[in-house]
Amino acid sequence: MMLTDLTIAAAADGLRRGDFTARALTEAHLAAIGARNPRLNAFITVTGEAALAQADAADAALARGEARALTGIPLAIKDLFCTAGVRTTAGSHILSPFVPPYESTVTANLLRDGAVFLGKANLDEFAMGSSNMTSAFGPVANPWTRRQDPDAVLVPGGSSGGSAAAVAARLAMGATGTDTGGSIRQPSSFCGIVGIKPTYGRCSRWGVVAFASSLDHPGPFARTVEDCAILLGSMAGHDPKDSTSADVAVPDFRAACARGVKGLRIGVPREYRAEGMAGEIDALWQQGIAWLRAAGAEVVDVSLPHTKYGLATYYIVAPAEASSNLARYDGVRFGLRASGGEDLRDLYERTRAEGFGAEVRRRILIGTYVLSAGYYDAYYLRAQKVRALILRDFSDVFGQVDALLTPTTPSAAFAQGEKMDDPVTMYLNDVFTVPANLAGVPAISVPAGLDANGLPLGLQVIGRAFDEETVFAVGGVLERAAGFGGLHATAG
Repeated sequence: MMLTDLTIAAAADGLRRGDFTARALTEAHLAAIGARNPRLNAFITVTGEAALAQADAADAALARGEARALTGIPLAIKDLFCTAGVRTTAGSHILSPFVPPYESTVTANLLRDGAVFLGKANLDEFAMGSSNMTSAFGPVANPWTRRQDPDAVLVPGGSSGGSAAAVAARLAMGATGTDTGGSIRQPSSFCGIVGIKPTYGRCSRWGVVAFASSLDHPGPFARTVEDCAILLGSMAGHDPKDSTSADVAVPDFRAACARGVKGLRIGVPREYRAEGMAGEIDALWQQGIAWLRAAGAEVVDVSLPHTKYGLATYYIVAPAEASSNLARYDGVRFGLRASGGEDLRDLYERTRAEGFGAEVRRRILIGTYVLSAGYYDAYYLRAQKVRALILRDFSDVFGQVDALLTPTTPSAAFAQGEKMDDPVTMYLNDVFTVPANLAGVPAISVPAGLDANGLPLGLQVIGRAFDEETVFAVGGVLERAAGFGGLHATAG
């Protein structure tokens, strides 16, 4: 087995035994990046020298017997997390020159636990997109290919497509992502890996470039449920610098992965049977139900009646918050500054016109409109009321069941350009993932099967707030039943 094929758990054990060094592990991943990243474009910035220095420090810690949870483990960092002294672009031209002098709390936690940072992963601009086609640094390619059309370049999902592609292609052992409406779980499903959106407040948002502040959830990608649990254990924790960070203990997520589901009640929400959903998605869902029953869970039908309003609610709330957050990019304080402005207003207009891509401009316009006088009550305030009803639906249903099982996405990965002409069609990719963001509850995507073209499909497990342990337990059962671990992307 190549070093790049190891899981985080196996690599950590091998490092402690002295089977190989952190430097060798890092060199193997940097070589893989050099060979495959030119086609995949998963990384915007590769920090090879810094990674090797971190690997040498990890080897020294291992020699002293001071290994921590992630000592020597090479990771990719979504280029939305500020990294001290390393350019942070948010996938946007407007931030292309920005080098933060500080470290985000999540990445600082990973460094504290000994992780090695390989570089900054590509993403949809300001995390706005479901395809990773909107980055100012070019689209990311999915390392999987269709059996019947192997020349088609598939999207990895978005916005965290670079992180997902890097993990799926064995360029990194794990990665950070952010999930505002599905941007961890949807790329995980498209790329055949595991990704979890934890409870809102479980991971600090301090130092993460904001898209929609009440919806943004930092979380991890990895190739196994156990590896995701290891990463989340390091990423999570209370942060006094983030007023939305929850002051709750971080449990042993890894131990929960093997706990099983015997005696649990799993809900199947009838509203997730979307019109036009592919038959193979529904078949996989039924297979997941059968796996959980065989493992000792009771599966029951439940209702989340306001789910049908989730997507419309999200695409009012998220653009509204984005228009407010992105107002700071004005050419004065940091990032790009356009030349030739006649006055301050002209400077603002030129900088934002040059710096923002089409999707970001579209969402700023929508958000500004729904917040404007005369429309605030009709759109934004009404959307917030519906959001409260969606949260109440989840609260009610979790009085009856321990977790929910749904598909992650309505389809497998599609080809670049297939849906780009219709923004509404693109937004529908988030139909199964958005409700959990509106409610702030944890949700994981686990690869569970392949479609007729040999592309991965995921199942989603949604849990109670701050009950990631049950989510990991159910995800672990699905993973073991699906036997997906031996499958991986072959292209690139």
